Amino acid sequence: MYLGDFMERIIINGEYITLAQLLKVLSYISSGGQAKYFLADNKIFVNNKLEQKRGKKIYDKDIVKIDEKEYLIIDES
Repeated sequence: MYLGDFMERIIINGEYITLAQLLKVLSYISSGGQAKYFLADNKIFVNNKLEQKRGKKIYDKDIVKIDEKEYLIIDES
């Protein structure tokens, strides 16, 4: 699977990160409470599937697309 050089790599230290936590790390939101509203107003795809659950677990090698940006999740634990 070619992952391309255009994706930003996001390093996590653990089995997974939730979608709300990822949105905070990427500075799309400043608090977890904002995740619900952000998800209502924006289309976010996890592995090419539309995702609307802020508690969705994002794992190593998952690809998250927000707007036109794509992020590759890498677990370095």
